[in-house]
Amino acid sequence: MNHNYHSLKDNPTHQISILLSLFLFSLLAVSFLIFSDTPPLSNELTAASNNNDPLGAALAAAATADKTLIIAVVNKAYVEEGDWPTMLELFLDAFWLGEGTRELLDHLLLVAVDEISYDRCKFLHLHCYRLRLPPAGDGEEKVFMSREFIGMMWRRTEFLGDVLARGYNFIFTDTDVLWLRNPFPRLTTTRTPDLQISTDRFDGNQWSRSNPINTGFYMVRSNDRTISLFRSWYSLKDNSTGLKEQDVLQAMIREGRSIRERLGVRVRFLDTLYFSGFCQGSRDIRAISTVHANCCRTIIAKVADLRVVVGLWKRFRSNATSVDDSAVLANMAHVACANSWK
Repeated sequence: MNHNYHSLKDNPTHQISILLSLFLFSLLAVSFLIFSDTPPLSNELTAASNNNDPLGAALAAAATADKTLIIAVVNKAYVEEGDWPTMLELFLDAFWLGEGTRELLDHLLLVAVDEISYDRCKFLHLHCYRLRLPPAGDGEEKVFMSREFIGMMWRRTEFLGDVLARGYNFIFTDTDVLWLRNPFPRLTTTRTPDLQISTDRFDGNQWSRSNPINTGFYMVRSNDRTISLFRSWYSLKDNSTGLKEQDVLQAMIREGRSIRERLGVRVRFLDTLYFSGFCQGSRDIRAISTVHANCCRTIIAKVADLRVVVGLWKRFRSNATSVDDSAVLANMAHVACANSWK
């Protein structure tokens, strides 16, 4: 032992090795105590990934297990324009007042095109995404068919095409659409049709290309056909001066070699009995799923007439067994919207 002790004592290299080993052991012990309660590395990587792809994170948070969600686009005018309630407040209130619609809010993604609407979305604790528009493209109300309005509609089309390319199915809805009943039971959830779109005036045939479409409410499934459709649709933007994106899609549907023949996209046109609007109202209050303030020029007019619809709906829901259905429908007059064109 004495020999070994003196050999160790007299050997500086061995002393350094032992001291280094003790130091490393102490460092590991301290590290274990400090970091034993920290989140797993995978959580940190997920957070970093979300920061690098905010759209991917927003879509994943809002979507159902089969990658389906509801998308609406808002700007400053929708959250501030006019007296209370605003367009956004009316839109959200309908989900609370509707039949089987409250849980759908968990799958609603609000796409905000300015900071004011984005901040309001976050304040309401909804799923939110900030979409950047070209300079001077956000903020105030875009009056129907103005240059700014048309530009925003095309940017919306480009964005929704990106969502499809990421593998998500969605219902797109304008915020001037009141969801009075869960619309999913009225929509075909099988793999065909590819696109189900609302109409301003339904001609009686859900497969007829003569139906005048409205891009304020539609459901689309993500597949190669619909991704190609949105790319082809958006590619026509620069050759369609003065036309809104809805007019271009309408022409694509009606042309001789329609999107059905060229791209294989099957389109179903939604009956206004269930998906009604101000252009053509439903004939049955007990069948309505959505009410769209179409055929209307300004946000203030839309809000005024949608408030009437909400009031009548609340009255109907509170006394549905004895209410006069025809009277409810008759009172859904659209006076403000009719006057908005004068």
